[in-house]
Amino acid sequence: MVDYTQWGVWSGQGVYFVTRLKSNANYKVVQSNPITPGKYIVRDQIIKLEGFYSKKKCPHYLRLVEKYNPDEDDKPFIFVTNNLKLAASTIAAIYKERWQIEMFFKAIKQNLRIKTFVGTSFNAVMIQIWTALIAILILKYLQAKSKMNWSLSNLVAMLRMNLLTYKNLWEWINHPYFTKPMFIQQCLELK
Repeated sequence: MVDYTQWGVWSGQGVYFVTRLKSNANYKVVQSNPITPGKYIVRDQIIKLEGFYSKKKCPHYLRLVEKYNPDEDDKPFIFVTNNLKLAASTIAAIYKERWQIEMFFKAIKQNLRIKTFVGTSFNAVMIQIWTALIAILILKYLQAKSKMNWSLSNLVAMLRMNLLTYKNLWEWINHPYFTKPMFIQQCLELK
């Protein structure tokens, strides 16, 4: 998120952030910090925004950290933060973890299909969010416990198709194509 006004507000309130920097951002390097070898950090600099509007909206010192990532086609990532104390490698790790959180919420949005809220009061929205979080955690647990290599979207789709069938969950989760509904198994046992 590149919102210089928000960056200025957060910096003034003492709230830390780590985000990506636009490639065309206009800034002045105030200080270059020493780089720790072996951490893939290319640059660690204290900067001040220089654009006409960005300088007014965020007059605080920021920190630019550039990390080379050998796993991503040798593409460097440039992060900006208002935390001037943490190590540059920690700043890069924070951004990586932030991305994991975004992927978690993307999975909720895609797999549970929460497009709009049924209720709009604070309590109604919170109940729907907590219900979605509980549902996705249960799905992630089933995915982790299964012997079959499910993708989350396939697991959700198959659970939807089998929602009104009565099957042993643990047998089905490991062998979804070979588990018969329980009432058929009971009928076969009666013969």
